Amino acid sequence: MANLVLYTLMSLDGATEDPHRYFPETGDKHGAPVSDADLERLEAAMLARQDAVLLGRRTYDQWSGYWPTSDEQPFADFINTVPKYILTSTPLTGNWNNSHAVSGALADVVADVKARSTGDVGVHASITLAQSLLAEGLVDELCLAVGRVLDPVGPRLFAALTAR
Repeated sequence: MANLVLYTLMSLDGATEDPHRYFPETGDKHGAPVSDADLERLEAAMLARQDAVLLGRRTYDQWSGYWPTSDEQPFADFINTVPKYILTSTPLTGNWNNSHAVSGALADVVADVKARSTGDVGVHASITLAQSLLAEGLVDELCLAVGRVLDPVGPRLFAALTAR
């Protein structure tokens, strides 16, 4: 059975809003947050196990305007071809390849997406969705890329949890 794998970039103190603050760009390079060979190797292995993605609506709206024309690898090829299930109550806009609107009780949506998948189901970015999945105990695996900085700004991944 598929696992639901929550992957996020965050600061040491759990901020998740802006990866550029805790994986900063260098010099004149603008684009994806800077990482190292180990992080890239681990991310590639995690992506290789995923054959579907569950996203929140705000992430879909932001990413559907960026990733279809991006050449930032390996994520661009992955996210542009994998089936994307977007948790939303309104119709999707745009034509991002392999995107499907889903709605309903969160546990039911997760069960349905996992049943359609032979590999893992990834949750990328989508902090509000990630917090809800954690609160309902629906996450099977956490993959956290933690930058070596403290960031006093932005939502915290674990802020809403009331129990372990």
